[in-house]
Amino acid sequence: MQAMTSGRHPHRRHHWRRDLVELAAVFTAVAVADGLANLVAHGPKGPFLLIVSAVAMVATAAFHTWWARRHSHAPPAVDTGGGATGASSTDDTAAENAPRETALWRMRTTVRDEPGSLAALCTALAGHRVDILTLQTHPLANGTVDEFLLRTPAELSAAELSRVVAAVGARDTWTERADAHDLVDAPTRVLGLATRTALDAAELPLALRQLLGRCTIHSLPAVSLTGRPTGETAPVEGVLEATTMRLRDPSGGVITIERPYLPFTPTEFARARALVELDARLGPRVPRGEHVLTLPEGNEITVRRADQNDIEAAKAMHERCSDRTLSLRYHGPVGDADRYLGHLLSPRYGRTLAVQTASGRLVGLGHLLWDGDETEVALLIEDSWQRRGIGSELLRRLVELAVEARCDSVYAVTQSSNTGMVAAMRGLGLPLDYQIEEGTLVVTARLGRTATVTPAARGGQN
Repeated sequence: MQAMTSGRHPHRRHHWRRDLVELAAVFTAVAVADGLANLVAHGPKGPFLLIVSAVAMVATAAFHTWWARRHSHAPPAVDTGGGATGASSTDDTAAENAPRETALWRMRTTVRDEPGSLAALCTALAGHRVDILTLQTHPLANGTVDEFLLRTPAELSAAELSRVVAAVGARDTWTERADAHDLVDAPTRVLGLATRTALDAAELPLALRQLLGRCTIHSLPAVSLTGRPTGETAPVEGVLEATTMRLRDPSGGVITIERPYLPFTPTEFARARALVELDARLGPRVPRGEHVLTLPEGNEITVRRADQNDIEAAKAMHERCSDRTLSLRYHGPVGDADRYLGHLLSPRYGRTLAVQTASGRLVGLGHLLWDGDETEVALLIEDSWQRRGIGSELLRRLVELAVEARCDSVYAVTQSSNTGMVAAMRGLGLPLDYQIEEGTLVVTARLGRTATVTPAARGGQN
């Protein structure tokens, strides 16, 4: 075992010259002290010299104390090459730590599958004060797709973000504004979507849209409205073709998902296929909650979810509706109205609310239909139950469902003469856009993520 010496008390070698100097200093001090003693004791001004010496010593001690108190707690000066002082450094630090306005971004980019590629990307982002909140990796054959949730300074634009990551070799970068919903980590979000899908078959298209981001989803039936096979099919394992997925619909036909601006990864394809498989295993299911409402005249009605089990009751309501009411709803020959019911009441294409009386008779239907990346609302109220506020109540509830589904807008297609539908849309209290073409009116209500629907107006034609 080697002997170790302390760095704080190193062993020093003594030298005879140092001893000689110390001895000479002692003799000199003795001689000076003896001379001063003789001068004070035998000189004529001895007491005066003692007083002057004492005053000088006190003044020296006082000056030393003042100087030590002034400089003992001062911050050390920092030499930045431009004469910067400690005070300016403190100011710079305070300004740097001051709260700044930030923005949330989702960014996806492809990096080389090499050690250090991701580290270089993160370092480049850190250099622009970008905070990485979450990170997902999607391995590919020729690289790795990294998906980030970023908190950036508000002044940093999407183009600047792309330039920052491109400088370290990233490619195929895509950015999109994010919101508070995206702060949930990926496993929690997927589990939440699976739970919603398990509770309601109508949630599958919405779950896929939220899982994959901005995309277009179409449910293509295996049989047309006229009963003819459409030829739409897909293998059980599905098909992934760059920006398009094709998955077998559990209720028949194909679910097609398109995202032209960004190719799908195998990881996303596996997640989407797992959701569709979950839906297939659980089979048809619709929540059975009911809400009893009292109309102004005192009659009670029940609003509930409807599905294909209500087809016969819906056909009976069609028979009691006038041709004008059916034409305002279906925009075509009233004789074909029954053909649409199987499609409209299927949870695969949206959600339907039914209104029934205390005796159980169906008197109204309201549909919220997934139309690709848009959402349509449609109403049908039996003639004898119109102008009682039922249509407005149905529309309000449908829009609330659309807000829960994070839809940006809903639109209604009707004839320009249908003043009841226009009044119901206006009663929502939301921003509206109108488009009229050859007598057809399209009214679009912009929802936003924090939209609130005002209570429905009573007394409309619906």
